[in-house]
Amino acid sequence: MDIQALRKLKADELTTRLREKRSELSTHIADLKMGKDNNSAKIKELKKEIAKILTLLNSENSNN
Repeated sequence: MDIQALRKLKADELTTRLREKRSELSTHIADLKMGKDNNSAKIKELKKEIAKILTLLNSENSNN
């Protein structure tokens, strides 16, 4: 999801999406370590997505 689409979401929606992405990340890391998955690019993508969401949440908190 791109940053413009994330900016349109409310804080509670961002928090929910953050929780989902962190769960997905931990699943992919576990799969990679167990040899079930070879796609390490997906982990990198999820980390970037989490960083975008955290940046938006932190900027909203600093504005309030």
